[in-house]
Amino acid sequence: MQPKIRALVFDMDGLLFDSEKVVQKSWYIAGERLGYPNVGDHIYHTLGFNVVRRSRYFRETFGEEFPVETFNQMTREIFYELKETEGVPKKPGVDELLSYAKEEGYLLAVATSSGEAYSRTLLKEGGIWDYFDAAVFGDMVTHAKPDPEIYLKACEKLGVKPSEAAALEDSPNGIRSAYAAGMYPIVIPDLVRPDEEIKSLSTWQCESLFDVISILKEK
Repeated sequence: MQPKIRALVFDMDGLLFDSEKVVQKSWYIAGERLGYPNVGDHIYHTLGFNVVRRSRYFRETFGEEFPVETFNQMTREIFYELKETEGVPKKPGVDELLSYAKEEGYLLAVATSSGEAYSRTLLKEGGIWDYFDAAVFGDMVTHAKPDPEIYLKACEKLGVKPSEAAALEDSPNGIRSAYAAGMYPIVIPDLVRPDEEIKSLSTWQCESLFDVISILKEK
């Protein structure tokens, strides 16, 4: 039996935008400057974390002396420099999927672990902000992914039950979050390929956002 889906909730970094690679590059640069080489390797363990949870990870991994506040500020500045010089492109199929979903009457939301100011800027500059009926940002929740809080809030804002919504995610923690919320997780991998656990939690596995259009057309 095909699920009845009324809403689509999107992660942002690595899903709508090819931004995780830019973030990773900013981590490598900042880490080198601060004497912590290869910090960028750790992005694979923190995908889906908000800044509070990520800061805790850094201290647990590198020790309490790790200069979290300096690192966070430095990576923000480097990210925006890279954004201006190299750009942060949208992922293939973003415009097509959002346009199709809107035309078909789906409710749309963003549920991102990133902060509101950064997220609004990226979504508006990418020309896709107006597609969304609701948004929940990382600084609006107490518990980061894989906790389901952010997805439950997104469904609440849209006025739908989690069982009426699909969540589009690239990261393992995002898939875990959506599954725990009782939604239909769709995994579209970016930096990390899904392992057997993530495959088992995902209702659908796609290679691009174009594949999601095909899924919706079958419903």
